Formats: sequence, C-alpha cells, structure tokens
Amino acid sequence: MIVVTGAAGFIASCLVTRLNAANFNDIVVVDNFNEERKLANLKGKHLREYVDRETFFEWLDANHEQVEFIFHLGARTDTTEQNRDILNVLNFEYSKKMWQACCQYQLPLVYASSAATYGSGTLGYSDEDALLPLLRPLNPYGDSKNDFDNWAVNQTEKPFFWAGLKFFNVYGPNEYHKGRMASVILHAFRQIQETGSMTLFRSHNPEYADGEQKRDFVYVKDVVEVCYFLMHNRQHSGIYNLGTGEARTFLDLTLNTFAALDRTADIHFRDTPEDIRDTYQYFTQAEMQKLRSIGYDRPFTRLEDGINDYVRNYLVTGNYY
Repeated sequence: MIVVTGAAGFIASCLVTRLNAANFNDIVVVDNFNEERKLANLKGKHLREYVDRETFFEWLDANHEQVEFIFHLGARTDTTEQNRDILNVLNFEYSKKMWQACCQYQLPLVYASSAATYGSGTLGYSDEDALLPLLRPLNPYGDSKNDFDNWAVNQTEKPFFWAGLKFFNVYGPNEYHKGRMASVILHAFRQIQETGSMTLFRSHNPEYADGEQKRDFVYVKDVVEVCYFLMHNRQHSGIYNLGTGEARTFLDLTLNTFAALDRTADIHFRDTPEDIRDTYQYFTQAEMQKLRSIGYDRPFTRLEDGINDYVRNYLVTGNYY
C-alpha cells in the first residue's frame, strides 16, 4: 500500500492519478474528507481506503506492515493564514508525528515543503542544508515549513529514506477548490471568460515594472513525476527544490493564458492587497542542481506548453486529472 496524505487536494490528487497510471492501485488516501469541495479530485481513481487525518496514526499502527511508501503532502497551505497555532498543529506537529512513525516502522517518506521558506530571496534559492537556519520566511506559513525542515535535518533518527520537496509556484488541474490560493492561471481563465480581460497586481517595488514580477512556475504533472522518481530512487535523502530553474513573469503567464483561449490580451493592474503586500515575493527561481545530481533527468514543461495543456484540456472542459 502507498499512503498519500492531503489526497483530496491539488498536488496529492494528481499524484494519485500518476500512481494509478503506473498500476499502483492500493492507495490509502488521507485527508479531512468533510471538505466536500475537494472530493471531486478523487472521483474515478483506484483507491484502497479512505482514512481521516485525525485517526491516521491509529490506522498506521494497525496496518504499517502493509505500507510501502508514504507521501505526506497534507498541510495548511493558505499563505495568508496568520493563526500560528493552526499552522503549528497541521504543518509542524503533524509532520513530526509522521516522521517519527516512519522511523519507528522503517517506512520511506516524501513530504511537502515550500519555496515560501526562502522569504524575500535575499539569500538566494539554494537547497543546501547550510542555508536552512539562515532563512527568514515572510509569513507564518513559510515559518511552519522552514521550522520543520530545520527540525528534520537535525534529527539523529531518520527514516531510512526521506525527501522534503520545496515546491515553487505549482499550477495545473485539480486546483478548482483552492479559491484565493489557486494559481494566477485559474484566476486569469475565469476573469477572461467573464470579462474578456485580466487584472494583475501592480508592482510596489521600484525594481520591477507592473506585471514583471517573476516566479518559478512549475506544472503539477512535473511535480508528480519527481515524486514518482523518488519513490523508485531511494539512495539520496535530503531536501530538494522542485521548480523548473527558470523564473517567468506574470505577464508571460497571463499572455499565454489569453493565447491558449485564442483571445486578444487585455491586461489591467490593481494595487496588491495590503494584507500580503509586505510579504509579497517579487522573484523566485529554484536552483535545481541538487535534484539533477541524484539522477532526475527529465526536462520540465515549458510554461507555454503547460498553460496550453492546462487551459485547453482541463479548464475549458472542466476535466480533472
């Protein structure tokens, strides 16, 4: 059995699809299944069992001998969340329990970290361990992820294989439920369909023109390929960036969304909301040498190709992956 936590969410549900495609069908999905808006992400998938996140560790105690691998992708992912107690419980303490259970039962573990740990990026985007204690995230969500990364690398007892993945800006199918936290592509698609135009955040940093803010946008299908690779290549534990290694602008993102819809671009700007303005990242770009060094050699999807696939084959049709 393969365990996937956060399984009804965006990235994890896409991972379940990738596993099914490789004939892994004994998948135990773990989540808070009371959130009905996410359940459509799991329809039609081959699953063995649904386990509520609150009772998962009791389930694992009883079933660990049948578990082969754990993907711990569940978390509180709202980057605007200010309640540190919630983030501590869901992102830090729960992950600690997962780590300790994997040590106890000798289970391999891949868990979700985040590029939010890099904060403003003034220290760069290296995924080497030496940088971890120096990072200063810009919000409590980033703190919760960085706190766990630091805790993990400093443990004397570790799973026999483990990997923490620092997801950069992931986009793609199955994010319909994410609301404000969905990718700009989904917001652009909806705005263009409704109004024929798209409004982006204005730059409040004199070093960047409006729309020229840059992020490392990575297609979710690439993210799950890396997860699949790590399931089969367990020689090198550690923390790894998961982006493309190439920063692109929000204008690039939006113009390609218009192009995928065969629409003429009409882009406007508005002030960045004050609740995120001071913690807004103007540039992210993953250093990918570390992942490449352990043998991951697949090319990452070009932004143009990823947006075209996402818009035409999922957003326009309403399909799930």
